[in-house]
Amino acid sequence: MSRRGNYHDNAVAVNFFILLKRERTRRRTYKTRDQARSDVFDYIAMFYNPKRKHAKNGMLSPADFENLQKLNPQGV
Repeated sequence: MSRRGNYHDNAVAVNFFILLKRERTRRRTYKTRDQARSDVFDYIAMFYNPKRKHAKNGMLSPADFENLQKLNPQGV
């Protein structure tokens, strides 16, 4: 760990980019950089964060998990 080239140090970012490539950009050709930027932003802002279910938080989407935390801040 903590040496150059060890992907475990940045596992969250690596996982994110793997999902981004697999689910959004693979096999797509963008005419302009702005078009690519807009598409990636759309993936991050509109799909990845609010809708994707995560095993680490009981298979809830981040938005649902956040709402549950607001209702029950102690997590009990």
